[in-house]
Amino acid sequence: MAVVGSGGAAAQQKAPNVGVAIPAATHAFTAGIVFWANQAKKDLEKAHPGMKVTVKTAANASEQANQLQDLVTANKIDTLVVFPFESAALTQPVARVKQKGVYVTVVDRGLTDPSAQDAYVSGDNTAFGRIPAEYLVKALNGKGNIVALRGIPTTIDNERMDAFNAVLKQHPDMKLLDAKHGNWNRDDAFKVMQDYLTRFKEIDAVWAADDDMAVGVLKAIEQAKRTDIKIVFGGAGMKEMVKTLMDGSNPLIQANVSYSPKFIYDAIKLTAEARLKGQKLPEKTIIPSVLITKQNAKDFYFPDSPF
Repeated sequence: MAVVGSGGAAAQQKAPNVGVAIPAATHAFTAGIVFWANQAKKDLEKAHPGMKVTVKTAANASEQANQLQDLVTANKIDTLVVFPFESAALTQPVARVKQKGVYVTVVDRGLTDPSAQDAYVSGDNTAFGRIPAEYLVKALNGKGNIVALRGIPTTIDNERMDAFNAVLKQHPDMKLLDAKHGNWNRDDAFKVMQDYLTRFKEIDAVWAADDDMAVGVLKAIEQAKRTDIKIVFGGAGMKEMVKTLMDGSNPLIQANVSYSPKFIYDAIKLTAEARLKGQKLPEKTIIPSVLITKQNAKDFYFPDSPF
């Protein structure tokens, strides 16, 4: 018992120096990421005197790579929680941090080489792609023309698209006309949807794959005065979209799928508290994604969150 107690005291004396590297608040979802990351910093530093949490936000992949180097050399972190701006571009920079003995938890947008991380925390991206596809198949009675918008090129975008396609392959009368990157951005999604509306005269449903992109899609549909589209399925449970579901105020918005930015808070807290005890996280922690409809929308409505 004396040995265990001594080890526990030693672990408590050396509080981890945690670096958090995340995308800047370029859209509503990442605004939620920034909000929850700073909330984790506040809560952890208050709960554990001596623990330091440094949060860095980046507008692009190269800026984030530079920030990782600064966190190691200037801030002298021993623990990193990173939400990669892009998967491929950040894999080597994160690997270099790990090679310096820093414990690395990667969140959401995975790396192209998992050996560059100690742990991975994410929402359920397979379910994020599968659930909308299953919903659209049922809503359209197994027959219809669909267009899709993809996010930023990342491992999670690939997982979502692969899961969506896997469902459609079982229903040959469900036609995916095109799937282009809207980069989880309203303006980019607006332009992609304008292109789709010009090229395709009959569209039954849109898988926007993100609520920010769904906002741009809806704007393009409204401006084009198209009446053929029956459903726009976004994703991640943005509060405005959940409220629309609750109110039934837009017939195009019939369902959503959960994917809360709060997982960055959970990832930082789990990592910091594990390191405080000298422990490691499981290699992979997946937070479930579930279907949101008018019936359960109130359980996913958080009016005080930025997302």
